[in-house]
Amino acid sequence: MIIKRFQAPTETEAMMMAKEEMGSAAVIMNIKTIKQRGFSRLLKKDVVEVTAALEERIANTERLPQKAINIAVNDQILPELVTPKNNAIEEKLNNLQSMLEGKIKTSNESESTVKAEKKPENENAVNIKFIQLVYRQLIDNEVDEKYANQIIGEIESSLKKESNVDSILAGIYQKIILKLGQPKPIDLNDKKTKLIFFVGPTGVGKTTTIAKLASYFKLEKKAKVALVTSDTYRIAAVEQLRTYANILDLPLSVVYTIEEFNSAVRMFEEFDLILVDTAGRSHKNNEQCNEMFHLINDCSLSDNIDRETYLVLSAATKYKDLLKINDVFKNLKNYNIIFTKLDETTCLGNILNMKLKTGVPLSYVTSGQVVPDDISIVDAQKIARSLLGGNE
Repeated sequence: MIIKRFQAPTETEAMMMAKEEMGSAAVIMNIKTIKQRGFSRLLKKDVVEVTAALEERIANTERLPQKAINIAVNDQILPELVTPKNNAIEEKLNNLQSMLEGKIKTSNESESTVKAEKKPENENAVNIKFIQLVYRQLIDNEVDEKYANQIIGEIESSLKKESNVDSILAGIYQKIILKLGQPKPIDLNDKKTKLIFFVGPTGVGKTTTIAKLASYFKLEKKAKVALVTSDTYRIAAVEQLRTYANILDLPLSVVYTIEEFNSAVRMFEEFDLILVDTAGRSHKNNEQCNEMFHLINDCSLSDNIDRETYLVLSAATKYKDLLKINDVFKNLKNYNIIFTKLDETTCLGNILNMKLKTGVPLSYVTSGQVVPDDISIVDAQKIARSLLGGNE
């Protein structure tokens, strides 16, 4: 089943686009109006989105079956792993997928696939082959071999004789969710001011991420937000943040020394949230990194301020480079991780790799440049589905 979405100014134009690309056999599944959000609503008009589907013959590609993924995720996951909000989203998605995929029958099956009526001992061979297929899927999504073996090993040791491919996949799905852990976003529930440092290598999108969070907390949470930047090495960075500050009507302080930083924090002490943009630092430059650590660790804060640090990493960075970056930034105390640029990679294995390597809580992910829309709290279920091929 091929499912595509088409956007156009009117419903008629969107439907014509669908018919032209997918042919007359395409079925229109859904029509909705998408309203522009954030700053986009000032520049762009609302559009109509048409979702069209086209049934196709499925070949044996040695990939994880989508139907099996849906069954495993929808029917056999532990109820306590799903929050009410996420469960509602999953239910909507899966109801649609179940309706579309219910007509599909798997064809061209592998010769080694065993039918249900054959001897029970052959079912174990099918399960082993399926586990191997899941392992390859994890590796293809750039999950480190060490962690892929760990997940598979834990599943194999807990399998019962009557286990089938659906329960195996459900077990692996649950394992991945548990290993990703609960996300830790910014929490403004207490009465203290939150001072958040954003650190990381150059070019990972710290400034844009700060603008998204500032916009969210100012517009959605009605919080009192202030911005501070010590990234004076790049003029463009200061101007970019100043532009966002002007649009959102937020105070911005540019600091050059730790004394100026302390003064700026005292000035914003009555605010709910202070977001601090630091200069991007190469993990290969110890002197520059030490300057940043000095600012974070040695700044003078009152008892009314809670300090947190978020390490911003790109999901498109090679795992070997992420390990080297972590070796430098692991000196930070009690930091959380934000992954950016999910739209620039098809493999999310590094998110799981870094979580298991560092044990550090995950917080947010970003997937584009639109402020404030392209940011969300880490969704362990969505990442697990992606690692198992469920979003393809």
